[in-house]
Amino acid sequence: MSKNNDRMTTRMRKLLAGPGCVVAPGVADAFGARLVKMEGFEAVYMTGFGTSLTRLGMPDVGLLTASEMIDNASRIVDASELPVIADADTGYGNPINTRRTIRDYEKAGVAGVHLEDQSWPKRCGHLAGKRVIPVDEMVAKIKAACDARRDDDFVIITRTDAIAVEGMDAALERGERYREAGADVLFIEAPVGRAEVEVVSKRFKGVPLLYNMAASGKTPDLPADELGRLGFKLAIYPNWMLLAAIPAMQNLLRELKKTGSIAHMRDKVANFKQFTDIAGLPEVMELENRYGLPEDQRAAL
Repeated sequence: MSKNNDRMTTRMRKLLAGPGCVVAPGVADAFGARLVKMEGFEAVYMTGFGTSLTRLGMPDVGLLTASEMIDNASRIVDASELPVIADADTGYGNPINTRRTIRDYEKAGVAGVHLEDQSWPKRCGHLAGKRVIPVDEMVAKIKAACDARRDDDFVIITRTDAIAVEGMDAALERGERYREAGADVLFIEAPVGRAEVEVVSKRFKGVPLLYNMAASGKTPDLPADELGRLGFKLAIYPNWMLLAAIPAMQNLLRELKKTGSIAHMRDKVANFKQFTDIAGLPEVMELENRYGLPEDQRAAL
């Protein structure tokens, strides 16, 4: 277990209890987590779709196992040293499976998770073809999740995907049931347009809400200060870092394919020192000095 686990959960609780909306950029790996830390954010989100893409090269359609997701979360925790909110999909089974999922995520050091009410295999909340389980079945999972946590500050976020399946009214009713079952934060997935966002905001006034700033365009792009005024305490930006990187990587590859050289691209990419700084080489060098490694065995540029 991460030695900072209790502190991280408490930090997340304090952030959620504070004013405004907490911005948590989404990352798929430890590299992204280090970038988020370096840019001064207070929290980070582990994206399920991004994890599936970077680990499997596949979409978010229920192909990753619990152990793969938890392993990735633990690496993000270590690299970021920030409170991490992690995607825990459906809990990977019934309430008994969900208990183990919560325990294992706690051991990984995350500050909290979100659990969804889809049937397995699940899929990205902004894709078609979703199915949801009965409300009572999800309520049992939420109760199991709350009972399983050893740290009372560990945040249980409950997500419903019912808008696209059963309609807004059903999604709101599910949200009410999930809150009653013990969810700390409600995540009403994929409201379409500003009007539906405001419906959610008004229905759950005073209840901590999560806003998913997904790339699909279904949910409107609203600034964090406005989300705070609407009652959203946490905003996640699941795959935006990957989306920003894709054009740059493709451009480099296309130029290399076309010209057979990267010489003319050097001023358009990070330099090697920036690369090693992000990787934490300065910290490694300090440790080598502290423990007296021979000069000829030390890492250096």
